[in-house]
Formats: sequence, C-alpha cells, structure tokens
Amino acid sequence: MRSVKANRLLPFLLFASSVAAQARPRARDIGVVVGSIPTGPLNAITDVAGVRVGHATIVRGDSINTGVTAILPHGGNPFREKVPAAIVVGNGFGKLAGSTQVNELGELEAPIVLTCTLCVPRAADAVLTWLLALPGNEDVRSANPVVGETNDGFLNNIRARPITEADVLSAIRDAANGPVTEGAVGAGRGTVAFGWKGGIGTSSRRLPAQFGGWTVGVLVQTNFGGDLRIVGVPIEIKVGAQHAAPLPANGDGSIIMVVATDAPLDHRQLERVARRALAGLARTGSSMSSGSGDYVIAFSTVRPSDRPTVISEDALSPLFEATIDATEEAIYNSLLRAETVRGYRGVVRALPVDSTVMILKRHGAIPR
Repeated sequence: MRSVKANRLLPFLLFASSVAAQARPRARDIGVVVGSIPTGPLNAITDVAGVRVGHATIVRGDSINTGVTAILPHGGNPFREKVPAAIVVGNGFGKLAGSTQVNELGELEAPIVLTCTLCVPRAADAVLTWLLALPGNEDVRSANPVVGETNDGFLNNIRARPITEADVLSAIRDAANGPVTEGAVGAGRGTVAFGWKGGIGTSSRRLPAQFGGWTVGVLVQTNFGGDLRIVGVPIEIKVGAQHAAPLPANGDGSIIMVVATDAPLDHRQLERVARRALAGLARTGSSMSSGSGDYVIAFSTVRPSDRPTVISEDALSPLFEATIDATEEAIYNSLLRAETVRGYRGVVRALPVDSTVMILKRHGAIPR
C-alpha cells in the first residue's frame, strides 16, 4: 500500500491508522462463519491464483479522505492477455466506466480501478497512461479502462477531486498477491456503510474437489445504507442519542463488488455468477434503494485460449453459493476492519466490536 501525504507528520499518522485497522478483527476472528464452503488460505480475492490488489490511500488533514484500489487479473499485459468478464447492475445510480464494452465483448482488458465518484475520469485517464506504456502496446489506439466508484463526500472534500495520475499508477504498480489490507484504505478510506465506517473488504471460498475445486474470491468497496444484519442478526447499536453517522432515510449509497474465479467460465456464465453477489449483499441488510449504485464486476482468470471448454451449467450452482457467501463475508470484513475516521463533514465511527459480539452471542449466532 502506498500513501500520499501533504506534510511530514501524515505518513506516521497513516501508518498508525493502518496498524489500528489491522488490529481490528475480521469476521471469523469473532466467530462469524458464513456458509459451509471452506475459505482459501488467505480468505481473500488473492486466493484466486494470479489476482493482485494494490491501494493508494490519500489523507490530507481532515478534509481529504479518499484513495484508489486496483485489482489485476494477472501479472501480465491485460490488453494482450484479455480475460472473460461480465458486469451486472443491481441499481444503476453510479458511474462505472467501461461497462458497456465489457458486456458487449465479454472480456476485460485493463485493471479494475475503484475510487471516488468525481475522480472516475482522472482515474480512467491514468489507466490509459499505464496501458499505453506497456511493452507490446505501442500500436494500441483503443483501450477500455474499467473504473468504478462510490461517493465518499461525507468524509472527503470530493469536489477537490484529489486523485492524481500518480496515485492511480501507484495502486496499479504496487498491486501484489498475498494478504489484502482491508478497512479504511485505498478506495475505502472515506466510505460509510450502514452509518458506520465502511471500506475495503475481501473473502474467498474454495470448492471441494467433487465440485470442481475452483476458487472464488470477492473484494468490496462498501458505501451503502440499510439495516445492518450479520448472519441474519440485526445489529442495532446507538452511540449516545444518535447513530454513528447521518443515515439517509431511504438507505441510499453504493457498493462495488469484484468477483474473481479460476473456474473456466464464459461471459454468460460469469454474468450468472455475478448476479449471486447481489444475494450476498441483500443478506447484510441492503435493499439496493433508488439512489444506490450496486455493481458487480466478475472475471475468470482462465483465458479462452487456455481452456478446452467451459464448465457445464449444472456445475455452476456451487460457484453461486460460494459467491453469495464470500460477498456477504467480505462486507462484514470491510466494516470490522475499518477504524474511526475524522473527515470533511464530521466523524464516522468504526462499528463497535464488543457491542457487536454481545448482540451476536445473545442471538446464538456465535459461540458464547
């Protein structure tokens, strides 16, 4: 993770903030287990071989809290080594650059970049800078950046449009396999979910051999509303007389869900898989309201040239279940990992872990 700061003190402050975020638990650390399919070794989208994730976190005083998160399907040239992909829209109040070409041609030819709403054009231009500079792309005259967003305008002075080309290039170039930093980092730095501090979360599932042995990984950028439920239990916590942050009465907000798999799927099958991520979102308490932007970007790391055929339709059901469960858990991880952030219009508190555990134990959702 690379961070951009305005003065010499802020690098230390962000380091301390990042350590605090990772000191907070993931869902499984407090006993929350979603579904019966086992996770991959990292319980992250990077359990899908080849997938890489990078962050650039932008913090300047209390007014700028935003960032960039980049997801790469492999370590090669994505334009020359395109992968099958599909995009599904739950509710379309958002800006997802590049979506029409992905669904028209059924393939992804660029990193997936997540950022803030008003930073999408600059991020897309930076992706083009990176793509056009890759060896082998000297004759490229058209490329399709895929950039998604959520609106972090409560904690971030979004009108300043603070994302630069250097930030985007940093996130892409620093993308790596291995553990994924979660919480208030990258594109999740300034987000709010269910009135609590949202952010980046991830999870994975690895199917047993009799169901193909495939891996599904999910990464989310959470910034949406609704009534938070964890494994079906309403999490009703007040801070004093008020909730953690101002909550729109209609539950408006947005989420980007990225689904990766090593199952050999084509565009149509990936679209079917992507739709199941919306079921995982619904389990957490979202209603995908009229003012919400709910998007799923799904891809397979297996290119058409590397596979003899796609899997059968009957083999998709376990992948559906894996996608639902991993999406649900990734959303929980985004909340549990995030720390309290003071921002442009106020403070958004982290979901209180002790109170959450107490509620879950009271309902028998986790062991006492």
